[in-house]
Amino acid sequence: MAERKKLLLRLDPQVYQAVARWAADDLRSVNAQIEYALRLALRAAGRPPRAEAPAPADAPAADPPSSDGPAPSEDGIEPPAGGEARGA
Repeated sequence: MAERKKLLLRLDPQVYQAVARWAADDLRSVNAQIEYALRLALRAAGRPPRAEAPAPADAPAADPPSSDGPAPSEDGIEPPAGGEARGA
């Protein structure tokens, strides 16, 4: 996995609390929820993030997904726990 970018983000406390509640509902951290929301916004704007470069031929293959639950979508966003879609 590529190195993650770090940034300082200043949020209105009410916005943070709303994101924190949403994250708790989806069993994610606030950081993961912010990335999830940004990916949704990018996809809605027609600007999805570029796919990562393929792994070199000598790199070990990624483990196949387990059959324990739903697989993440193509963009790497995992569905919320419980399998229910949440409306906006």
